[in-house]
Amino acid sequence: MNFQLSIPVSIELCSKKDKNSWNDFVLKNKNSNLYHFFEWKQIIEKTYGHKTYYLKAVDNSGKIRGILPLAYLKSLIFGKKLISLPYFDIGGVLADNIETEKKLLEFSIELFKKLKADSLEIREKKESVYLKEAIFNKDEFEKKEYFIKNTSSDKARMVLNLPQKATYLFNSYKSKFKNDIKKPFRENLKFKIGGKELLDDFYSIFSVNMRDLGSPVHSKSLFENILDLFNEKARIGIVYQEKKALACIFTIGHKKTLSNPWASSLKEYRYLNTNIFQYWKMLEYACLNGYEYFDFGRSAPLDNTFKFKKKWGAKPEKLFWYNFSMENSSLESEKSKFGGMVKYWQKIPVSVTQIAGPQIRKNIGL
Repeated sequence: MNFQLSIPVSIELCSKKDKNSWNDFVLKNKNSNLYHFFEWKQIIEKTYGHKTYYLKAVDNSGKIRGILPLAYLKSLIFGKKLISLPYFDIGGVLADNIETEKKLLEFSIELFKKLKADSLEIREKKESVYLKEAIFNKDEFEKKEYFIKNTSSDKARMVLNLPQKATYLFNSYKSKFKNDIKKPFRENLKFKIGGKELLDDFYSIFSVNMRDLGSPVHSKSLFENILDLFNEKARIGIVYQEKKALACIFTIGHKKTLSNPWASSLKEYRYLNTNIFQYWKMLEYACLNGYEYFDFGRSAPLDNTFKFKKKWGAKPEKLFWYNFSMENSSLESEKSKFGGMVKYWQKIPVSVTQIAGPQIRKNIGL
């Protein structure tokens, strides 16, 4: 990462009036990602009511030199977690130089201690020089009141480099996979891309899929708020057989990358290659709209989702999730806490999970 020369900065909490200057910094910084935008503060607060702490580093003239978005998830079951950023693969620090990055992180650590949170998690898409040194500098951190480690394990974002035309992408695939892509066309399936007018169909499929996986579903208002605040950057895609919705995909664009945080399909129709169809159509859309990268989202190498994304030509980009926790604290993962409920959750009517699910899901940072 090419950092600018260090400039003295002070750390401040942001308010609504900082939105434009914050987003201007995000847009101008080449290392920014989708989840750095100020809109996520508004979305998380409006959807789930969580307290957020959006930190900015400003120089003597008041110009922003670095940012760190944080959300505070607090519940009796899942504990108190300060995360940058919950529900998504990345977030983290965006700064002009290492010294500014360090000051933002040090401020976040003090905030974590002041809130008496169980953990502070900074989700980066690249290795942090400062945090890497912190992890391995044992002499320094033996004096601290907390431990720090990289908890991302083998998880990676699967990212596909896109050609200028979708036909180039199609021609790069083996014959069998080409036939898999063609099958939904032979079955006369249709694909529609739009916004809020497709939200009901999206959520109906997404809710069924999450219930079948045994996972609490996000609130429908999360997607509604994203569509409202990101406008044309956020798109929903739906696969139809006549008027019946069979599969859904949700994407958000930032600069040269189209990201796909959510996708689902009804299992009884997967023999029609509905999932393959919707990804092909969305990749086609990405190429037509000048995107250079498609982010399939997080997977682990042994997962079927990893293998599926790899078929498209996506390559893994390692994630770096840095977790701070207090000494002698034993943090049980959110997944393990809910794990015993999975088989029971799968038996609950979808309509019930749409009501109860968001109350649980809002406190799960994954």
